[in-house]
Amino acid sequence: MNPELNPASVEVGSPSSSLSRAAHALVPVALGALAVAAAAQFVVPVPLSPVPMTLQPLAVLVVGGLLGAARGVSALVLYIALGAMGMPVFAGGGAGALHLVGPTGGYLLAFPVAAGITGALVGPKSSILGVLLACALGMAVIHVGGVAQLALLGGDPALAFRVGFLPFLTGDLLKIGLAGAVILGVGPRLRSLR
Repeated sequence: MNPELNPASVEVGSPSSSLSRAAHALVPVALGALAVAAAAQFVVPVPLSPVPMTLQPLAVLVVGGLLGAARGVSALVLYIALGAMGMPVFAGGGAGALHLVGPTGGYLLAFPVAAGITGALVGPKSSILGVLLACALGMAVIHVGGVAQLALLGGDPALAFRVGFLPFLTGDLLKIGLAGAVILGVGPRLRSLR
């Protein structure tokens, strides 16, 4: 008799343990995408800028810092895919792939990279300064992507910097501090649940 076909060699509970592992991996990713989608609904128009102020960057940094690089990137790729497929998850309930090539597209496309960098740099023994620097680098990536796309669309890098970065500087410094506080406050509790 072939030992691979022996019924006694089949592990009972294997499908459920596989399902449990899959759920353990997918649930945080889905919750991360949901958190960014919820943060996108808090919109403040910025005068003379095609880009609104939202809580998305804060959520991106927190998702990356709490979930780690791989799951953080996965959550943000899922978020972008849902929005591109028509789910109203972008700023103010926006949806559709055109958002990725419009004025806010560079910011959106930079979100997975920012979450990945933040998640890669934040670890269980990260200091306050280390977490804040990770968040600052993640925020810088978001702005580089956003300003670059604005410059490509408008043809004027200086104007892109003025309308795509300067109005957001103060608020984003606060978001970096808040993200750091959430990561430091919640991170150890999440790790203890694993």
